[in-house]
Amino acid sequence: MGSLDFLTLLPYTSDLLKGLLTTVVLTVVTTLAGIMLAVVVAYLRAHGQIWLRRGLGTYVEVTRNTPFIVQLFFIFFGLPGLGIKIDAITAAFIAMTLNLAAYSAEILRAGISATAKGQLEAGRALGMSALQSYRHIVLVPAFARVYPSLISQAIIVMLGSAVVSQISVFDLTYAANFVQSRNFRSFEVYLLITLVYLLLAFGLRRAFMLVGSRVFAYQRGETR
Repeated sequence: MGSLDFLTLLPYTSDLLKGLLTTVVLTVVTTLAGIMLAVVVAYLRAHGQIWLRRGLGTYVEVTRNTPFIVQLFFIFFGLPGLGIKIDAITAAFIAMTLNLAAYSAEILRAGISATAKGQLEAGRALGMSALQSYRHIVLVPAFARVYPSLISQAIIVMLGSAVVSQISVFDLTYAANFVQSRNFRSFEVYLLITLVYLLLAFGLRRAFMLVGSRVFAYQRGETR
């Protein structure tokens, strides 16, 4: 049985950091984009035309019931068949954003459904427009209720992002595979990456929750 030697990873520190940075950027950007898209989807599924509600419902169900890697491959390998060519990092952004938006839209719908209709009527009675009532009376409280669930979903998408290495995006997993192919220290490389993903999940969750505690400061009792 050979001895462990983590020092053999030192020459590849820059590669591992590059992969880590890509994973973090992918996660942060797709979390923001995915949640914003989820707000639009949730609103249109509740108030849009019937054909739009059905179309968005189909998008949500297809996304939630197919593997993320298949969605990624469809965007990166399938769309070029229609003449739509997308580079690897853009395909990763699109796939992660659409995946997170589908799940987040359902989470938001659950939070929105908890708002009493009488509150909307009260907002209209105070002179608010339909959009203002939706924003201030429905959407913000709904966000506060489901924020922890949204962050958990974002972390799940971050962990699932490891598959973007399959289309040659230089993320953390791609970096690990690259290092292992050079020094053949599989145990050390993947043990390190496992710990990095673990710390990354805890760190991002903590950071997002801190942001939420400030944004929803007046509703801290609900977000805990």
